[in-house]
Amino acid sequence: MSVLLEQPASLVAYRPNKPTAMVVVADPRVRSTVTRHLWALGVRDVIEASSIAEARPRIGNPRDICVADVHLPDGSGLTILSETRAAGWPNGLALSAADDIGAVRNALAGGVKGYVVTGTRTNVGLPTRPGAAPIGSAAARMHRRPPGAPSHPGGYRELSGREVEVLRLVAEGQSNKAIGVSMGLSALTVKSHLARIARKLGTGDRAGMVAVALRTGIIH
Repeated sequence: MSVLLEQPASLVAYRPNKPTAMVVVADPRVRSTVTRHLWALGVRDVIEASSIAEARPRIGNPRDICVADVHLPDGSGLTILSETRAAGWPNGLALSAADDIGAVRNALAGGVKGYVVTGTRTNVGLPTRPGAAPIGSAAARMHRRPPGAPSHPGGYRELSGREVEVLRLVAEGQSNKAIGVSMGLSALTVKSHLARIARKLGTGDRAGMVAVALRTGIIH
């Protein structure tokens, strides 16, 4: 499981009144799990929807955060997140069971503040209170870039030109073997480059590396 958050602590910020949320997830088990995690974060007013059609009438009353599954029965959850953002909702979190690099790219390009890859439909992780252990059966890795930070934040070691090229091809969805063919490298060498990239960016899964690279401007 991986978690990419631009400003994790602010997704459910302290408010004198109870925070509010909407969860838009088709799978009732996952929807219930997300709601319970929001309750653990201090959210006490959560409304639930299972589709875009069910969520859309509620957009006119902004809440503090919308959590939407990327894959909904009647379209993409990114549509709902875009509409809630336009309606003045301050925070949006995209949720997906698939390690979908294209979806990560689209979510971040659309201004979504967080993207969670759960890996399974029942293993859901959400950001926790500052200083607390991440929620979920696997430890979540959080990556953040403060507003106005340079393209290569201090927390990330700069990548070599070859590493950037490998990462660019990963973002295009190419396999290690295809990357090796494109760059004249063995699959083992590509794997070594990816291991170094993972250490520098602080995340080992491909979607997480691409998301960090897109967010920090390493690739476009």
